[in-house]
Amino acid sequence: MIKAKDIKKNYGHVKVLDGVDLEIEQGNIVSILGKSGAGKSTLLHIMGTLDIADSGQVWIDDVDVSKQSESKLAKFRNSNLGFIFQFHHLLNEFTALENVSIPALIKDSSDKTINTRAKEVLEYLGLGHRLSHKPNELSGGEQQRVAVARALINRPKVVFADEPTGNLDSTNSKEMHELFVKLKNDFGQTFVIVTHNEELAQMSDQRYFMADGKISQMK
Repeated sequence: MIKAKDIKKNYGHVKVLDGVDLEIEQGNIVSILGKSGAGKSTLLHIMGTLDIADSGQVWIDDVDVSKQSESKLAKFRNSNLGFIFQFHHLLNEFTALENVSIPALIKDSSDKTINTRAKEVLEYLGLGHRLSHKPNELSGGEQQRVAVARALINRPKVVFADEPTGNLDSTNSKEMHELFVKLKNDFGQTFVIVTHNEELAQMSDQRYFMADGKISQMK
């Protein structure tokens, strides 16, 4: 599903990624651990096409995203990738249903299809009774599940998650971990997760550790 080869990235004189190689199979949950500043989020953003490596290549589903124009990359990202961040980044003036629909509207799907799909995803995530609620009317765990639904609306090949439970309490964190496993088991969803959470990492199919700009697989 994803292949990153010899990824290098510097910020000024600071070497953040030093020749990272990584392969991720479809339908796996992959966790990347490491101390703050180890380069985890930078690698995630490069694989997710949100940042550009200084050198190296990234293939997603046999597409070399390193060589795409900005316009083609934006279209590819919207159609094939989903993103979940530590903070939900929901738009406060929109309802849960409207927030989830945004990526599909950008993709230019039909309004009827978008509405049906957004409802289905929210109901699957246990939020069928919250469709018309705005973010400030939802709990922290509910807000993050709306963010998960938004990431899933376009049926992405892979979901990139950057500390997805970092802003949740232990109960909601555990529920989020279990949700990722359920999505993998029910739909074969691929996840690449940057996390400090050992419990989430233990539930993953593969675990990697980053230090000094390099990555190694954990047993």
